[in-house]
Amino acid sequence: MLRWGHTCVAGLERRRAEIDALNVFPVPDSDTGTNLLSTMRAAVAEADRAGEPVAADRTAAALARGAVSGARGNSGIIVAQVLRGLAEATTGPVLAAAEYRAALLRAAALVRESLSEPIEGTILTVLDRAGAAGRSGDDLAAAARAGADAASAALDATRDQLDVLRDAGVVDAGARGLLVLLDAMVTVVTGEAPARPEYSAPVPAYPGARDAAADPRYEVMYRVTDTGTEPPADLRARLDRLGDSVVVAADGRGGWSVHVHCADAGAAVEAGLAMGGLADIRIEYLVEADPARSGTDSDTRGARGRPGGTCGVDRRRAARTAGDRPRRSSGRSAEPADRGVLAIAAGTGAAELFEAAGAVVLGAEPALRSADLLAAIRRLPHREVLVLPNGALPAQELVAVGAAARDAHRDVLLLPSTSMVQGLAALAVHDRSRIAVDDAFAMSEAAAATRWGALRRARGRALTMVGTCGPGDGLGLVGHDVVVIDGDTRTAGETLLDRMLGLGGELVTLLVGAEAPDGLADGLAHHIGEEFPGVEVTVYTGGQRGDLIQIGVE
Repeated sequence: MLRWGHTCVAGLERRRAEIDALNVFPVPDSDTGTNLLSTMRAAVAEADRAGEPVAADRTAAALARGAVSGARGNSGIIVAQVLRGLAEATTGPVLAAAEYRAALLRAAALVRESLSEPIEGTILTVLDRAGAAGRSGDDLAAAARAGADAASAALDATRDQLDVLRDAGVVDAGARGLLVLLDAMVTVVTGEAPARPEYSAPVPAYPGARDAAADPRYEVMYRVTDTGTEPPADLRARLDRLGDSVVVAADGRGGWSVHVHCADAGAAVEAGLAMGGLADIRIEYLVEADPARSGTDSDTRGARGRPGGTCGVDRRRAARTAGDRPRRSSGRSAEPADRGVLAIAAGTGAAELFEAAGAVVLGAEPALRSADLLAAIRRLPHREVLVLPNGALPAQELVAVGAAARDAHRDVLLLPSTSMVQGLAALAVHDRSRIAVDDAFAMSEAAAATRWGALRRARGRALTMVGTCGPGDGLGLVGHDVVVIDGDTRTAGETLLDRMLGLGGELVTLLVGAEAPDGLADGLAHHIGEEFPGVEVTVYTGGQRGDLIQIGVE
């Protein structure tokens, strides 16, 4: 059972680009393969934690738990229900043919129960056909082959069952992913992998794709906890009024996994709050794409990873240039991973730090325009581009730049670094030997784990959230909010550090600006050593304007 889970992951890694390219329903956002892979990785990770091999029923239950908690997107929740069906039907230490067929039928029932509007010609139909295949008396090998072959035939038929698939000339992406799972069972049980064709999208673009200037839509996912065994009475109805792609599925632990695409993400969350406690809330901007743009390796949805590397000064110095990193195949083709990092930096010293770590640098001074960033991305020769904006542009402009920069030859992923110290933390764990989604997730996680602040000098009288400051006052900011005002700049910096390190921290990075007085950084580093022994301090010359010192706490 565990080997089957690993085989599913390997199959989805090979087929992800193909499945992403088929993704035109329910929303053409080219992420079905990515979400299925991420969900199965979460399932296998949970099963792997058991350590020594255990009985099939316990392994199946662990796979289901991991899939439910790690489900990404509409397709991820559906596959989690497939694994729940397998877990519920596997009642002993060995999976038999009758249980396997019962698992597929139970999975089909769970999936239908979870959907607001079950639609034929999708994974539902293919799952039904797989469960109905085979004959009584078959052994597991025969049952697995019958289910997979029936699913393959049903998959071919989806192209003509749903208008949106017929118009695009593709089969259903979710059903193609399901076939990977069913073929994996055949491979594990018989030792022979079924031969399947590669399903491609023959049309250059999907005419139903939303215009980039249309009203924004979001994918909202969360789990409702403590609701009992019955689904929240009117949650599905409320979500149906807000949007589409509604899924409300039991998570097997007394709660419910929820998914919806809608324009009002806040209202979707409030609908869940009205029913019970919420956990694992995820809200993502929904970018609909042409199939010609799919096959991306750089979609953060579904990426699950952990930052690598070591903490401290050595980690910074150990950051290697792109040319030093091993090359490997990406998820989109058999070519070596061709990935570049574009970092926006203010100040000569900061630019040198990013360049030394292997990034291409775009200067943020004078004020950067979104057109400058778009041009810089297009100048890069790489097939995959990770962008560290480092707070240089507002989020809405970054989203527009990303949408404009992506095309059939380039995947662009904008990482959530809102300061240069966060960007440095992200770049320190960049590893091109990983597939792009895992690399992006690890970098995003490193950036998010870095609390950042800044020490500035007030240029005039102003009202802040902690009072009124006057010209020359020292200002301590956490993020973009002023939290300290002091007539003495160094005292303001020490107070700011006390507050930031009061929440914990092991590594402090001080990025010194062009206007910082002599001795300021050394004084602050000394203060950290006196007040917070054991905390490592790294001081760099950044040369940025505005911030006397930019502070990162990890």
